[in-house]
Amino acid sequence: MKILNVTKAQPTQDGAGVKINRISGFDGRSIDPFLMIDELKSDNTQDFIGGFPAHPHRGIETFTYIRKGGFEHQDQMGNKKAIRAGQVQWMSTGRGVIHSEMPLSDAQYGMHGFQIWLNMPARDKMNPPKYQDSSDRVLPSITNQSGAKLTALAGEWHLEDQHISSALNDLAGNGAISDITLPANSAIRIDLSHFGKVVAYVHSGALRDEYFKSGYMITLDPAHPIELHGGDGESGLLLLAGHPINEKIAHMGPFVMNTQGELHQAIKDYHAGKFGNI
Repeated sequence: MKILNVTKAQPTQDGAGVKINRISGFDGRSIDPFLMIDELKSDNTQDFIGGFPAHPHRGIETFTYIRKGGFEHQDQMGNKKAIRAGQVQWMSTGRGVIHSEMPLSDAQYGMHGFQIWLNMPARDKMNPPKYQDSSDRVLPSITNQSGAKLTALAGEWHLEDQHISSALNDLAGNGAISDITLPANSAIRIDLSHFGKVVAYVHSGALRDEYFKSGYMITLDPAHPIELHGGDGESGLLLLAGHPINEKIAHMGPFVMNTQGELHQAIKDYHAGKFGNI
């Protein structure tokens, strides 16, 4: 396994004062086709009770994964869904979405989840928006002989002689996302050489390898098999893979386009009410 880069998530706030740790990739290179990895992890209700009131998006896909607690999603397409622990939600915002994500009442006991942004190719940025979630199904998983478990959140995954596929298979850049749990001293080996970008974000505990600690993202060379070894206690990480889009990025808040002119048009369209209302 070859490590290309190590990045520590930075604390910040978003929405109505929600405290998060963020990996930012709006340079369009470092984690392309992904743009951002936000982790919300707290047992203090005040860190997330404000949630994410109604706000717009254009030109991106949002992928939400809940490990503890939950949010209620609502959008102008008429979707209103509770996303709880062990569930995922995906939106292709295309030409425009208005949505909110507010914590569920049982989230008073803590919250742990992710929102991941993916860039959309220029040709798709003005497509009609789409929404999909896993609230009506159990996410597929594989466990190997050492006890290491891979849960497919998006895309297709091969582990040794096993294969599983998530119901969410249409992410930009052929994005694939999995949650891997490693009991103490377990190990997992995955071939992701068919992807152009692979990153791992450690969200729990620490692996045996020196750089794999909670709150760190590791960029891996997909040309080499990925080998992950559990440490002295249980650990967990997200593994993200995809094909870089390699397009110029113009970013302003919730909008990600290719030019400044497109950004200004997005703002005009939003203020003109063209995104709709919740």
